[in-house]
Parts: sequence; C-alpha cells; structure tokens
Amino acid sequence: MSGYPYTDPKASTQPSPRADLRAERQARRQRARRSCLIRACAVPMFLLVILLIISSAYLLWPGRTNVLVLGIDRPPEGTWLGRSDTNVLVTFVPLQPYVGMLSIPRDLWLPIPGVGENRINTAHFFAEGEQPGQGPFAAMETIRVNFGVDVDYYVRIRFEGFQEIVEAMGGLDIELDQQMAGYPPGSYHLDGEQALAFVRDRENTDDFFRMNQGQFFFKSVLKQALKPRSWPRIPAMLAALNRSVETDLPIWLWPRLGFALLRVGPEGIDNRTISRDMTTPFVTNEGAQVLLPIWERINPVLFEIFGQ
Repeated sequence: MSGYPYTDPKASTQPSPRADLRAERQARRQRARRSCLIRACAVPMFLLVILLIISSAYLLWPGRTNVLVLGIDRPPEGTWLGRSDTNVLVTFVPLQPYVGMLSIPRDLWLPIPGVGENRINTAHFFAEGEQPGQGPFAAMETIRVNFGVDVDYYVRIRFEGFQEIVEAMGGLDIELDQQMAGYPPGSYHLDGEQALAFVRDRENTDDFFRMNQGQFFFKSVLKQALKPRSWPRIPAMLAALNRSVETDLPIWLWPRLGFALLRVGPEGIDNRTISRDMTTPFVTNEGAQVLLPIWERINPVLFEIFGQ
C-alpha cells in the first residue's frame, strides 16, 4: 500500500458539508419568506371575504320589505292634511331580485279601523286631522286589516312635489304607445307643470286609468334618472324630493332597496292594479259612488306579489 492518502476522484464534483449547510439555510429563509408573505396576504384576504359576506347580507337580507306609497293631493300649506288619492303598495325582494307594485283604487270601500266603512283614501285624512303625523300609520293599518299584508314603512309625497322633481330633472321624456292623460301616442318632453297635470288627469278617464298613468309616470322618472346624462342633476333631484316627500324608511335601508331596483330595472318591475273586474260599483246610502272589493279575485294577486 502506498504512503499517500486516498483521494476520491469525484470529490471535486460533490457538495461539501458546508455547502449543504448553506443551501439548507437559504432554503429555510426562502420558506420563511414565503410563509410571511402568505400570512401577510391571508389577513387582508380574510377581511375582504368577511366584508363581502357582510355586504351581501346587508344588500340581500331581510328577504322582503313592504312600503306603502301615498300621494297626498292639495293639503293645506304646512300640513299633510289630505286624502291619499294615490295608494301604491310596493314590495322589494333583493335576493330574487323582485320588485312588485300594486295600485289600490282610492274609492275602494273598506272598513277603516276606528272609523267604520269608508273609502280607503279617507284613512289618512281622518287620522291626520285627529293627530298630525298619524295619517300614514292609519293607512298602513287599514292595509294590514283588509289585505293581510304587513307594511313595514311608508312614503308620502305631495302631488305638487311632482312638478318640482321634474323641473329638477330638466323635464321628463315619455314615450306613449297608447293614448294617456290626453296625449295621443308619441314622444313628448314634459316640463314640471305638464308632468303634474299628467299624474292628476281625470278627464274622460276613471281611477283605473289614473292608476296606470301613475305607474307609467313613476317608471318613466326612474328610467330617466338612471341615464348617465341625468346624474349631474341628482343633487337637485334629491333636494326636491327632500322638500316634497316624508318617510319613516331609515336611511341605512335606502341602498338595499335601490340595489333591488337597479337589479330589476324599470322594465322589470311587476306593476299591477286592483282592476275593474276585481271590484263591484256600489252606491252608499249617502249617494256616494264607490267600489266594493271582490276578494276572491284580489287575493290571488296578493299572493303572487306579496306571498300572502
């Protein structure tokens, strides 16, 4: 055996123990950096998921909100003392999404809690005359008692407010495919005064036509308000609404109902009326011409719109 020590000819191509140690340390540092990065991203991602869940729950829940919209015509200055010549029950179901409207004839003859049988539009008048501010709640209770629909909130608007709102919009463009409010079919641009006359029109029509005009007017306003060219006018429109509208609808609920409206769009609103064939003309002992409800025809519509 030679006196020289043995040398592995492949030693120069194999990593040394020190190199292995350095590589392992470097790998550990890289894994630590990746772990820190994952943890750093995980926290905001978790918060984002929680935020999305909360936002979805806010926009989509509760499942249904019912609102009674009352149009009060010609109340004395500084008061709301008037009859509700427009009575529209609106339901919002953001989750579906679904928005339904049911217009109720002002001459519908019903039991008014605390008053007795009378036209539905008197419920607001009598309660408001007895105690200012109670008119909407009396109207809501009348709806609950007779229609079996729970009403969560109310919105009441002075008819004169339509004129101011349309003026704030810069006028209202409408497209008629049939004669309505004295206008033959065609395209029109209404100013505030013309818009007020449109929703008030009763000439050569009855309350059933007038309810259709009111729903058409509402959808036309909504359609125009959603167009980008109307957006610069939104502050003026909101100011006009604030002067003409009163509601107990909490402000935190507005985005939720607005979200439902945006999802269905103006043309997606399920707008119905208690129609002529759902009522019977009747003359009271005092000679008043009113309408008696035919509940077997009204109830199926209530079920379709409100689920009850």
